[in-house]
Amino acid sequence: MTQPPLTLRRWKRAEYEQLVDLGVFQGDSIELIGGQLVVAEPQGAYHASAVTRVDYALRAVLPGGWIVRIQAPVSLDDDSEPEPDLVVVPGRPGDYHDSHPAHPALAIEVAESSLELDRQHKGSLYARAGIGDYWIVNLVDRVLEVYRNPGADPSAIYAWRYRSAASLRPPDAVAPLAFPSSRIAVADLLP
Repeated sequence: MTQPPLTLRRWKRAEYEQLVDLGVFQGDSIELIGGQLVVAEPQGAYHASAVTRVDYALRAVLPGGWIVRIQAPVSLDDDSEPEPDLVVVPGRPGDYHDSHPAHPALAIEVAESSLELDRQHKGSLYARAGIGDYWIVNLVDRVLEVYRNPGADPSAIYAWRYRSAASLRPPDAVAPLAFPSSRIAVADLLP
């Protein structure tokens, strides 16, 4: 007996947002990535501590006119609304009460068990959305992975990838592209 092939239903961001508004996912940590509903990595103490550490390091160097959003949705396109661990966006907190930001200057994922998802899927998705600065706080190898210069690449999951990748360790420092005079010690980003 042969089984019929599985049919995957792809979701649009508008449909996903309606379900969120109805409370369908209440209590569930779900992200819309490339039209698919993805269960987010559970947060252990180590992961949560790392997110807080990165938040403090960013806020310490953030110039006026920029805010850090923690684990909040970003509206990238019609089929993606991921929730990066942190994003830096222009403006003030009240600027996003009607809609999620669409063009963060910097997206950061803190990765332990989600490392490959963050590198391959989210990296390609963020590159496709034109996010010029993407960092992964890699808890497995205790490095900061910095991805820049997004470009088309048909072999990537979402047909885009970052052309520049660097792994930084203490005592290295990094500066976000959006505010290059604000240097952050890599040691301040790693728990």
